[in-house]
Amino acid sequence: MHRRQFLFTLSGLTLGLATRAYAAPGNGKVTIMQFSDDGKPLGRATLAKVYKDAEWKKRLSPLAYEVTRQQGTERAFSQPGYNSHEPGLYRCICCDNALFDAKTKYDSHTGWPSFWQPIAAENVRENVDRSFGMRRIEVQCTLCDAHLGHVFDDGPKPTGLRYCINMVALRFIPYKK
Repeated sequence: MHRRQFLFTLSGLTLGLATRAYAAPGNGKVTIMQFSDDGKPLGRATLAKVYKDAEWKKRLSPLAYEVTRQQGTERAFSQPGYNSHEPGLYRCICCDNALFDAKTKYDSHTGWPSFWQPIAAENVRENVDRSFGMRRIEVQCTLCDAHLGHVFDDGPKPTGLRYCINMVALRFIPYKK
């Protein structure tokens, strides 16, 4: 089965079948690049990992919690904004960490927002994901370990990467004109 066929098939599964258990993060600190809401870098900061499971259960929608905290997925083409190309910044829905700039977003025709690079390499973490009998690279928020989606090597230049991200894992902030 081709990757795209698999993703469309996967999107039709119930969310309960498309999840893995979430492991609580350690007590460590991480270094991220901070950004203002207009996309300007504010410098690196070393911060304590964020873990607020009880708050996230209350604050996030059931789907956003399922996706970000239990490695679920939203159905392709199901979330508003997946195909928007307005200038702006995408932050983590759980901890507000800056993740992607809309300048790197493109239409991958997959039904999920796709980016060719994160806003800063240190703001996302990649892990091997062996679920569903395949090997993929999971993308997580460095600050809070939120599951964001996966990265594939079939994207456009200049990186050749496709960060295929769940829209419910993101909060979009339009740039002021």
